[in-house]
Amino acid sequence: MKYFYTHKLLGLSILIFFYGSYSAAQSEDFENAISYVEINKPSQYTIIDSILKPFESDSAKMTHLLNLSKETSWNEGASYALNALGVIQRDISNYDESLQLHQEAQTYADEANSDELKITSLNMIGVVYRRMDIVKLALDYHTEALKIAYSVIDPSKAITHNIAISQNSIGNIYLVLKQYDLALLQFNKSLKLEKEADNKLGLAINYHNIGYAQEAKGFLDTALSSYQLSLDYNDTIDSEIGRVICFNSIGRVYLKQSNYKDAKPIILEALEKALDLDDQYYISASYLNLGQLETETNQLVSAEEHLKKALNISNSYNLKSTVAESSKLLSEVSQKNNDYKAALKYYQDAVEIENTILTEQNLQYVNDIAIQYENENKNNQIKALALENEAVRLRLDRNKQILLYTSFLLGAIGIALFIIHRTKALKRDKHILTLEQDMLRSQMNPHFIFNSLNSIKLYIINNDKTNAVYYLNKFSKLIRKILMASKEKETSLNDELETMKLYMNIENIRFSNEIDFNIKVDPTINTEIIKLPSLVLQPFLENSLWHGLSSKSDNKKIDLKVSKKSSEFITVEITDNGIGRLASKEINERKRLERNSVGIDITKARLANFSEAFQNSYTLEIEDLYENEIPSGTKIILQIPVKLKNQIIT
Repeated sequence: MKYFYTHKLLGLSILIFFYGSYSAAQSEDFENAISYVEINKPSQYTIIDSILKPFESDSAKMTHLLNLSKETSWNEGASYALNALGVIQRDISNYDESLQLHQEAQTYADEANSDELKITSLNMIGVVYRRMDIVKLALDYHTEALKIAYSVIDPSKAITHNIAISQNSIGNIYLVLKQYDLALLQFNKSLKLEKEADNKLGLAINYHNIGYAQEAKGFLDTALSSYQLSLDYNDTIDSEIGRVICFNSIGRVYLKQSNYKDAKPIILEALEKALDLDDQYYISASYLNLGQLETETNQLVSAEEHLKKALNISNSYNLKSTVAESSKLLSEVSQKNNDYKAALKYYQDAVEIENTILTEQNLQYVNDIAIQYENENKNNQIKALALENEAVRLRLDRNKQILLYTSFLLGAIGIALFIIHRTKALKRDKHILTLEQDMLRSQMNPHFIFNSLNSIKLYIINNDKTNAVYYLNKFSKLIRKILMASKEKETSLNDELETMKLYMNIENIRFSNEIDFNIKVDPTINTEIIKLPSLVLQPFLENSLWHGLSSKSDNKKIDLKVSKKSSEFITVEITDNGIGRLASKEINERKRLERNSVGIDITKARLANFSEAFQNSYTLEIEDLYENEIPSGTKIILQIPVKLKNQIIT
């Protein structure tokens, strides 16, 4: 693809037009092209690329260009040739050689002080490291390329194209780390730029990568459509390597759909084309797909042969992801052959390789760097806007006073609004922190801790070691869960119910295990994905214990029921068969107890804060139960919202 700068000087525009025409007319005549650049030594990447692009895949011609450039001290030509040679080596999986060439190209780009060549070299180094699954180094080079690109106030088409390359590669890094939503975000950014430039190669690459992310998320039909779009663009530009990539991916989807009839011919065609191209990266991928097909169709002898080929190639070229995948499949083949020792070894090897890629440090590093370059982009955009405003101010000098006063006014308003917003945010954060501290103090009530330990001590004194150890374990787990909950604003419903079981087990000691506590959850509710404030149910259970059941002599019962009566809420009902609120109030007044409402008030405030992110707020009802007009207990009905704002429930 040829890119041209937009220039204000007519002479320079004519010169670029002449070079473009010259390149088109002489695209097959390398000697004429060499003679021209030797005499003129163009410094602009657009001109260099328009003249030499037809020959960039020819290693002999690029080596000749490199030698000539070094002899004549033409740094731009040397950098261009080295990058072209690096791509040639990368495409045949000679990654060490490719890295050396791109790094040397970067040195010449620095000497030439060419932003376009610097960005190109950095991106090429990043791509090689990404192919080798060296995540951190790949990300470092791509973000450095983006930093330079975003610092250019008026970027050329070549720089914009390199931004798309960087975003695409960062998306591929997210694929390696299995962060598919983040990967799709980067691919769509890159796709937008490639559409604007009508770069069919870029469109082919991005549609394929989007398909890969969709496939990983389980959207197989959507992924097939994206792969087909990519294949169409590769056919348009006649890219054989692009066809290999698409055939492998389409075949892999067919495997996942158990469509072995259609999978086999397309995988074999991918392998044949990859062998012709001698690209070890895609040869190993093709052998991997073929081995998987044969494994699933119980052709175990040939499956083992092809998977070992994939493993040997990926080990030779340090292709970590392929090593992990082929090892997993060889483990499966060995298991089918009843060779469990080999199966275990292959599986352990796969896990070890995956752990070197999918580490928490790598994930955090990627996220931190991605945020950093996004902020860099925004800062540079702000700088660009500031310069543009300055130019407008100079051209409209007669209005400068108005603009100045307006700027001061807007600045003052902006600062005032920022201060107001910041003050509100700080108050809100302080309120939330206070609630969380109050909540922790409520759960870590010293009386509760003392009484619980005292109860356990009685078991020890009575030499009841079994119960002493049992309840001491329960108590330690409960304290640990309370401390962990103090660090998190919310938890899963499953964890909350487990914590409540522990709490009731400990409290039940003091009631001589007389309380019958039951939890019933509607089986249609996924307790792992439902979120609620941590320890939010404890105050209600505490009230049931100490205000409902503590004054009752026998038949003490608490039922906790979780149901979903609408798509917007889950309903938690806590029912006790205690003495009722009226009788409890009279007893508490005689005993002058004031421990009733504090925990509930804190809980209401926490629920109100939690509900701000949802379309509906929580609701809380307390119902007095009667039998023959005699108080027979209390029911708490708590509705917790589950439908987020702007969320569509399907």
